[in-house]
Amino acid sequence: MDVKIDILTLFPEMFDVFNYSIIGRALKNNILTINTFNIRDFTEDKHRKVDDYPYGGGAGMIMSAQPIVDCIKKVKANNSGNVIYLGPRGKTFDQSTAKRLSKEKELIFLCGHYEGIDERVYKYIDMEISIGDFVVTGGEMACIPIVDSICRMIPNVLSSSESYTEESFYNGLLEYPQYTRPEYFRGDGVPEILLSGHHENIRKWKRAKSLVMTRDKRPDLFEKISLSEEDKELMESCEKNDKY
Repeated sequence: MDVKIDILTLFPEMFDVFNYSIIGRALKNNILTINTFNIRDFTEDKHRKVDDYPYGGGAGMIMSAQPIVDCIKKVKANNSGNVIYLGPRGKTFDQSTAKRLSKEKELIFLCGHYEGIDERVYKYIDMEISIGDFVVTGGEMACIPIVDSICRMIPNVLSSSESYTEESFYNGLLEYPQYTRPEYFRGDGVPEILLSGHHENIRKWKRAKSLVMTRDKRPDLFEKISLSEEDKELMESCEKNDKY
């Protein structure tokens, strides 16, 4: 399945990061296509301006509607996906949103800049996404982690050894602690249960550790979890003797 993602931006070079690592491999294997379009190429201004002062006054500059809308229309000719704007009004991006968007065949991302976009652009936008209640330099900074998070859940992007299903947040929990060689490092050893080869006990240990870690580190996530009877027993055992 070839998934097409088009990104509208003033700084296409910032997305060279996708040519490396896991996403770069997926691009080479034609699992993904990621294109960038320079919004500046669509301006009708002879000086290639894409911004102007806000009506009514105020600090900073606003991205003009014309180059953005014309860029969207050009991309829409070959991409029927939703237009997603990276902006502060949107719902905060999370793993459930990533899962949903990873099932789409085509997506279009619009990166704003300066103090934002002309309000009249919104009629061409299908969805707005935020990465949190803080300010970044431009939409590119938000777009990169969002696209990466979506792409890694597209079938065949990750190998079986890189499965995302046990990663933090996928099932609403933080990931359990992980260890690699050597077995002892400066006096600290790997938990014996991980060396036992007993798959069921290891499963229980991982589940217990994920639950306890989420409760202690991210109580906001833990509150949303429906605990099974086994979950409660595993957490109790973990608290009592750290068996799990």
